[in-house]
Amino acid sequence: MHRLVRPRRGRMIAGVCQGIADRFGCSVVPVRVLTVASTVFFGVSILMYLLLWILLPEEG
Repeated sequence: MHRLVRPRRGRMIAGVCQGIADRFGCSVVPVRVLTVASTVFFGVSILMYLLLWILLPEEG
């Protein structure tokens, strides 16, 4: 498993979903779908995304 970082490759906005997918060894598509769905239905996901964008180090 990889560390939880925001990769430079494969990112759409900030690389948070790509970093989570890389960390857990899964495809990025379900992570992005779950992020969008939870934002639309619950609204909390956008705060988590922004927080992770700030807190996760960029891949170096």
